[in-house]
Amino acid sequence: MNFLDMLHQAECQNSSMLCVGLDPEPAKFPAAFKGDASKIYDFCASIVDATADLVSAFKPQIAYFAAHRAEDQLERLMAHMRRAAPAVPIILDAKRGDIGSTAEQYAKEAFERYGADAVTLSPFMGFDTIQPYLKYHGKGAFLLCRTSNPGGDDFQNQRLRDVAGEPRLYEHIAQLAQGSWNLNGQLGLVVGATYPAEIERVRALAPTLPLLIPGVGAQGGDALATVKAGWRDNGPIIVNSSRAVLYASNGADFAKAARQEALRTRDLLRDARQS
Repeated sequence: MNFLDMLHQAECQNSSMLCVGLDPEPAKFPAAFKGDASKIYDFCASIVDATADLVSAFKPQIAYFAAHRAEDQLERLMAHMRRAAPAVPIILDAKRGDIGSTAEQYAKEAFERYGADAVTLSPFMGFDTIQPYLKYHGKGAFLLCRTSNPGGDDFQNQRLRDVAGEPRLYEHIAQLAQGSWNLNGQLGLVVGATYPAEIERVRALAPTLPLLIPGVGAQGGDALATVKAGWRDNGPIIVNSSRAVLYASNGADFAKAARQEALRTRDLLRDARQS
């Protein structure tokens, strides 16, 4: 199956739009693991096992592994997710953006070394930086479009020309991703949950693309507004929560608490879609 098929299957099987982000910070680990970077795999695998039947995707953030020289643990985690949740797609959150042969190496890293089903990318150096990833047929690529950080306004919300009615940069990216850049139907967009009006605008410009939406949970995004703005019958959304799930408890019950928070968020998103 390709990425979109896997996403649809997981969404239906688990009745979920929730993505659990795997952003391991040893300083925040429960007492038994606290401060020990060698336990990154153990911590993340426990979260995966506790939530695998509640999610539509997992999203490991590569920097949280690389900063602790834990790339080998990420490889083990990817293999574990394949065994424990074979129907759940894995989005490698890398936000890569480079040209030519360097982009080819990053694509090889994401799809061959780690075996990800999709990857996040920065589109701001142009289409030739995206093309190497699209050569991996069946894989997905999510382009940063309207991100949840305040500094996103510096570029993303600016008009291409200082003329009324000209598209803003994030709108232009959405149009390209829905149109000429989407050669094999592999593209999606990253849009932050903290801007529901702009999620709705992106959805209007890219009616069928999957939207990866971070910012629900610890970042304060409104789940109901997010679902109303972004979800459509033929336009899936993947709503990410990381810290709220990972660090729901700092005790021995951390995995159980993570499951309860994931269940609560899964049901909140599902109810929002049905309301």
